Amino acid sequence: MPAPTKRTTTKATGGVRWSSPWTKMNYTVLGIGVATIVLGFLLLATGIGQWDNPLAVDVAPVVLVVGYCVIVPYAVIRYGGDKPQDNQ
Repeated sequence: MPAPTKRTTTKATGGVRWSSPWTKMNYTVLGIGVATIVLGFLLLATGIGQWDNPLAVDVAPVVLVVGYCVIVPYAVIRYGGDKPQDNQ
């Protein structure tokens, strides 16, 4: 078996520094979305003993849809970075 070769790395100069496009607001909205989803599942769990509990049958699905289909996608799509400047 051949001996392993040693890797050498060189420091790149003038490289592009990458930063996350998400801001604190994105993370806050995502946290609100996750909390909404958890609340929806907790409401859904209230109907375990009774099948006709209005919280589990009517309210919980609406809360889950709002969490999954409105709040979380808004947190992902919302762009909060630098706004482009007009070059006039």
